[in-house]
Amino acid sequence: MNILKFLTAGSVDDGKSTLIGRLLYDSEAILLDQLEALQASNRKNDDGSIDLAILTDGLKAEREQGITIDVAYKYFQTEKRKFIIADTPGHIQYTRNMVTGASNSNLAIILIDARKGVIEQTIRHSFLVALLGLPQVVVAVNKMDMVDFSQEVFDKIVEDYKKLAVKVGLTNIAYIPVSALKGDNIVHASTNMPWYKGSSLLSYLETVEIPADIRADHARFPVQWIIRPQTEELHDYRGYAGRVSSGSFRVNDKVTVLPSGFNSTISKIELLDKEPETAFAGMSVTVHLKDDIDISRGDILVNAHNQPEVSQQIEADLCWMDTKPLDTTHTYLLQHNSKVTRCRVQEILHKVNINTLEKEYDEDFRLNDIGRIIVKTADPLAYDFYQNNKANGGAILIDNRTNVTVGALMFRANAE
Repeated sequence: MNILKFLTAGSVDDGKSTLIGRLLYDSEAILLDQLEALQASNRKNDDGSIDLAILTDGLKAEREQGITIDVAYKYFQTEKRKFIIADTPGHIQYTRNMVTGASNSNLAIILIDARKGVIEQTIRHSFLVALLGLPQVVVAVNKMDMVDFSQEVFDKIVEDYKKLAVKVGLTNIAYIPVSALKGDNIVHASTNMPWYKGSSLLSYLETVEIPADIRADHARFPVQWIIRPQTEELHDYRGYAGRVSSGSFRVNDKVTVLPSGFNSTISKIELLDKEPETAFAGMSVTVHLKDDIDISRGDILVNAHNQPEVSQQIEADLCWMDTKPLDTTHTYLLQHNSKVTRCRVQEILHKVNINTLEKEYDEDFRLNDIGRIIVKTADPLAYDFYQNNKANGGAILIDNRTNVTVGALMFRANAE
């Protein structure tokens, strides 16, 4: 049974937490003690029914204000699939939280209030989803009960969103009219919208195809540790431990070690007490090479015939996550997989107004700002473009004065 990781995004009061609560409640995926707490709660809807948003509003401030502040993760499963839900905040001041939730997701559910249609926040959330390369999007037009389940309203929103999708670069999109409050088209098909012939939200989530990176040509293995016991029993043992970040490696594959550029061949793969022929993405293994090569933590093993970029000057999209503004005179630490190197932001090419998608040209880069930069690293970095290989196309910036992660980087090709 595979796992679908998805996030919900929408404006304040669009019903994200209610939708997730309804999904959990109607699919009978909540525990008995949660159900008892839900029934005993003082929070009720206007019609006297239980406020299902309680299931995801974990912070006291969220319960008091009725908004989502931090990313809330929920886990449930049906007979067909397991799910990890990231309920992300919609407000602009929590953009960094949404980026965090989206970075590991396979799919995004973008909620639109049927009464309001496509608004400024919808543009922002769609831009972020496109920026982070999520392959699947569901546009859930919520609160259909408040527009009398009108097909005309739904069709107009779909038409408007398709124009936005072209603008930000989203392709695989499904449109579902729902009412999270009433339960229409969340788990069960709605009888109030006979004009809608598609599946319910849960049915779609159970059957949507999850793209898997099993292509050997993007094989990347960042080395985390060099194993040299140097005992009498294992005098000549030299293994390179790490996790395959993408693609796959087989015994006898020709590989290149970057950034040095040395070539060798895989002689053995170890997984605990087994010796598999192939190591796939996500597997933590120890790799042995036929040649003794000087390899250090942070180096990366790649296909000899399909190598990533190697450079010390890299163009990237940056999401700034610190309350202190970006300082182009300060030397930060850049962590790319297991590689840590010093770096400076050499140039700010532009920022993006994520409400209008207009480019802005100024040197002021503050909390939640997103834009394109050029970063200069002290050591060569072996990386892929984010749109081609997310696993080897991203990095974080760390302020060495505070050890705080201050930015998320997505490596890009040339500026558009």
